[in-house]
Amino acid sequence: MTMAPRPWLSVLVPVYNVEAWLRACVTSVLSQADAGVEILLLDDVSTDGSAALMHTLAEENPGRLTLLRHQHNSGLSAARNTLLEASRGEYLWFLDSDDELMPGAIADLAAIVKGHAPDLVLCDFRTLRERMKRKHVWRGELHRPSFDGPSDQLLSDRSALLRGLFSLGQLHSWSKISRRGLWGDDLRFPVGRYYEDMYTTPALALRATSYVYAPRVWVGYRQRVGSILATLTPRKIDDMMNALVGLPAALDAQQPPISEAARFALAHFAGRGFVSAARFMARQADEAALARCLQQFQDNSPLSGQALLRAYLARGWLWRASRLHYWLRRAAKANA
Repeated sequence: MTMAPRPWLSVLVPVYNVEAWLRACVTSVLSQADAGVEILLLDDVSTDGSAALMHTLAEENPGRLTLLRHQHNSGLSAARNTLLEASRGEYLWFLDSDDELMPGAIADLAAIVKGHAPDLVLCDFRTLRERMKRKHVWRGELHRPSFDGPSDQLLSDRSALLRGLFSLGQLHSWSKISRRGLWGDDLRFPVGRYYEDMYTTPALALRATSYVYAPRVWVGYRQRVGSILATLTPRKIDDMMNALVGLPAALDAQQPPISEAARFALAHFAGRGFVSAARFMARQADEAALARCLQQFQDNSPLSGQALLRAYLARGWLWRASRLHYWLRRAAKANA
């Protein structure tokens, strides 16, 4: 029996209660997918009409969609892991089911893969809103970069990759298309945790030996009230602060050594997260959680709090330095 040729790309779409946006999402992929693109959708036991719509879309597009379903609602990470295991493509693109691929995205990606065959491809995105106001346009929501660095060329400098990622802090999986081999058998999304992309994207960057940044809008990210991260909770903050724990040690193990610029970018990212988390926990009047934020920051950052303060001052970032100084003292007091 002849085996079907392996797809060059798998587009992986976890589905949960997105009936209002699912058709637009799937259509945006179908309209540009060539014969070498497989499209997998997994229903994580939706309670609206999403599952029924999946079947309708499959009937309307025979042979073009592969449908999967969990027996129990297991969350986004588990859904992505199941999709990864079921997929066959050489490259993997995780797309959230309320988002859309912009026209020409797959063709652009195919040209990069054919020309360079990188381990990792990074792209830009735009925000999708029910009503795009002038202020949103002024804020740059029609084109938001996900990387700070050279574009449209094959690169292999891991320090530059990490610096470019953490400088902007756009670690979401849907703006990163990865070669399947980067995931191996050991890298998966953390089940039951929020901010799952913060766990996996740095790990992919550390494993990638080559990458290309395409500074074009390939993804439309939908801003909506009911999304997972629309409202913060202590548990979400805790997951955010734990996502990068252990990363400094992983940087220390890299050869050649990771640059000081990349280490500062990670420390700055960790520092911003610490300030946000500390402010939130202080508003909750949770002194124990506030003290825990300090420990998590120390575990996340390749620079100590004092070293990061000095780096801010050397750059003339006085406002950032004053905020970090205040919350470091406040958290240390809570930890006393």
